[in-house]
Amino acid sequence: MQQLLLLLVFPLPLWAGAEEIIGGHEAKRHSRPYMAFLQFLAQESKKRCGGVLVQEDFVLTAAHCWGSSINVTLGAHNIKEWERTQQLIPVRRATCHPAYNPKNFSNDIMLLQGDSGGPLVCNNVVQGIFSYGSKNGKPPGVFMKVSHFLPWIKKIMKHH
Repeated sequence: MQQLLLLLVFPLPLWAGAEEIIGGHEAKRHSRPYMAFLQFLAQESKKRCGGVLVQEDFVLTAAHCWGSSINVTLGAHNIKEWERTQQLIPVRRATCHPAYNPKNFSNDIMLLQGDSGGPLVCNNVVQGIFSYGSKNGKPPGVFMKVSHFLPWIKKIMKHH
């Protein structure tokens, strides 16, 4: 059975501009080094998503953020400005959860090799990956509960 975490405040949805903060506030510069910004091509247009660095060479995001030419940016505070701390890394391999269903967003989780899925972090622990919500960024938002997918995440990371 699909486990979802329904919350009233959520990070950046796939449909919003990735440079916007929705329902939150700007974090202290570089205080969240695990945050990742994804850019990719889907249906011949450029798309953006969020993600979270879960190991030095793995980024966790939403499966609906899959596309071609995926690039991950790490170490950025403002994606509109270049900083020497930024790293732009092309993704070598994207592994969607095998039971991902794009029609109802069940199992909407994906792991990326070489670094619409922004993380929900509570007490410095990733609790959820944003899956879907209102196009205007208003609550509620729906998250995939990361702990439910830990066996799959560990299996994929072990074999890559």
